[in-house]
Amino acid sequence: MGFFVRTVQDIAKEIVAREGGFVNDPDDPGGPTNFGVTLGTLQRLGLDVDRDGKIDIDDVRTLQPAHAEVIFVEHYFERTGIRALPAVLQASVFDMYVNAGRAAVRILQQLLVEMGHPIVVDGAIGPQTVEAAEVAAALAPQYLADAYGIARRNFYLRLADARPASRKFARSRSGEKGGWVRRAEEFISPRYHMTEAEFQSRVAAWD
Repeated sequence: MGFFVRTVQDIAKEIVAREGGFVNDPDDPGGPTNFGVTLGTLQRLGLDVDRDGKIDIDDVRTLQPAHAEVIFVEHYFERTGIRALPAVLQASVFDMYVNAGRAAVRILQQLLVEMGHPIVVDGAIGPQTVEAAEVAAALAPQYLADAYGIARRNFYLRLADARPASRKFARSRSGEKGGWVRRAEEFISPRYHMTEAEFQSRVAAWD
C-alpha cells in the first residue's frame, strides 16, 4: 500500500486526482467543489482565489490543483494533527478528512474504543487518540489500517442507507460499487474488498 514511502505532498496529489475537477451536484451537501475544495472551505479560510473582493463560485472554478494541494496539506493534514498519527493510518485518514471532515477522526476513535482504548470520540486528534493509535499500530499495523478502511467503507454505506440522494456516490449507475466504496477500498487489503455479490447483497434494500 506504500504508506511509508510517499510524502504528504504525494498523498495530497493523489487526493486531488481522486476528487477531480469542478462539480456542483445538487445532491452533494458540499455544494460547488473543485479538486475536493468546497465553496464553504474557501469562505471559511477567507481565500479569495480570483482576488475580486468576494468569495463565491467563481473562486471555486478558478482554483488550481496545486492550490488545492497546499490547502489540504496545511488545513487537513497539519492543523488537524493527522501528521501525529502512525504512518500506516495517515493516508487513509487524510483522504477521508478531505472527503468527510471530522467524521474521519471520529471513525478512528470509535474503532480504537472498540479495541479497548478508553478515549473520547470527539473528532479531534489529541494526545490520547495519538497514543491509542500508536499502541494499536505497534501491535498490528496492517490490521489497524484494514480495520479503519473497513469502518470507513461502512460509514459511507450507512450514510447512503440514511440519505437516498447520496446513494449514487456509493453505487454507480450500472449498479456496481460507486466512488465512495471504491475510494475506501483503495486503503484496504484486497482480501477484504467486498465481492460483487457481497456488495449487491448489502445494497439490495436500496431498490
